[in-house]
Amino acid sequence: MTETIVPKNESELTDAVKAALADKTPLAISGADTKGGLGHPVLAKARLSLGAHSGITYYEPGELVMEASSGTPLSEIKAALSEHNQQLAFEPPDFGPLFGAGSDLGTIGGVYSCNLSGPRRPFAGAARDHILAIRCVSGRGEVFVSGGRVVKNVTGYDMSKLVTGSYGTLAVLSQVTFKVLPRARSARTILVFGQKPDEALGEYGLALEGLWEISGAAYLEAKGAARSGVDYVAGAGRAVTAMRLEGAPGAVAERAAGLRKTLSEFSETEELHTHNSQIFWREIADGTLLPKHDGQSCETLWRFSMPPGEVMLVIDRIFRRYSGEVQLDWAGGIAWLALDAPIDGESITSMAERMRRYAAPTGGNITLFRASEDVRSEVDVFHPEPAPLAALSKRIKNNFDPEHILNPGRMFKGL
Repeated sequence: MTETIVPKNESELTDAVKAALADKTPLAISGADTKGGLGHPVLAKARLSLGAHSGITYYEPGELVMEASSGTPLSEIKAALSEHNQQLAFEPPDFGPLFGAGSDLGTIGGVYSCNLSGPRRPFAGAARDHILAIRCVSGRGEVFVSGGRVVKNVTGYDMSKLVTGSYGTLAVLSQVTFKVLPRARSARTILVFGQKPDEALGEYGLALEGLWEISGAAYLEAKGAARSGVDYVAGAGRAVTAMRLEGAPGAVAERAAGLRKTLSEFSETEELHTHNSQIFWREIADGTLLPKHDGQSCETLWRFSMPPGEVMLVIDRIFRRYSGEVQLDWAGGIAWLALDAPIDGESITSMAERMRRYAAPTGGNITLFRASEDVRSEVDVFHPEPAPLAALSKRIKNNFDPEHILNPGRMFKGL
């Protein structure tokens, strides 16, 4: 049976890593373990659970800065921010249900360890763009600090960016300090019905070129739209293109009217106000509208990240060979593909290699976001790195974690 270690503070966390280092015991690191299905399975003799290392340690609404221990639930942070009409502008998703866990269980450490960002990502920046400082324990059992509570105090600032998105393979996050921003008082979402994905991308371009200041742009096939809890979306019976506007009520209403008038030239439109907009974009962020893996369909879920102008060229080529469903987010900057198992007996490994060859000319990358443990053990989950970058990743890993005890192999085999 795998031992579970539950440190309650940074001192206990450091002791746990030092003990694992002394015994060369691999550790599977988690907060609430809501994203354990993302990445290769970690073969570890012990689990380091940070859920008890929790609490908001500093919050100054006037300075737009918050600091929290890594095991602090994201729901607790959102509740504290909501009292002051503030938010995490990068809109962190709650992927717990997507991986079969509960909702509202994820931690702030998990958000930054995986660099997870929602629909506002192209307009407000990624999670790593909002981080100010980190306290971590490296695989050497050493505590190190990067950054500070104010942007001017940027000593080691790049170290924060490096650790963010490393999935716990370089260091264990102990504490994070990050920027927060005021929450918009009003939101409107313009829906355009019955468009094809390439038509939606063209409409995003029009919105971005204009003065509409959109803060979200997504596309759903009819099957995805039908899963929504918003009646205007679920009852559409066809594909839905969505664009969000946020800000002061009067300004948002005026911009929404102008954008809707422009988009009405292409197809029938509808408009969601603040309440329904919040529900809908939470669904987009959390992957609620993606198909579940039911054993009969959606064998694998993939996330494509590539230039919006080229993403559909790649996806159209994929759909000539494989069946499935597509959803666009980030104004076309990412595409979610829920693919059925190949019907000709082709392996998932071969399918992944084929799709990545299709994507290679774009300079983009493809991540296997959800699959069975057996598949994730065999397939490269994260897009393979070019040889020079892979060599650099190995040197960085060896410097931070020379014995490879922290989440070994979660991102890349052998690391």
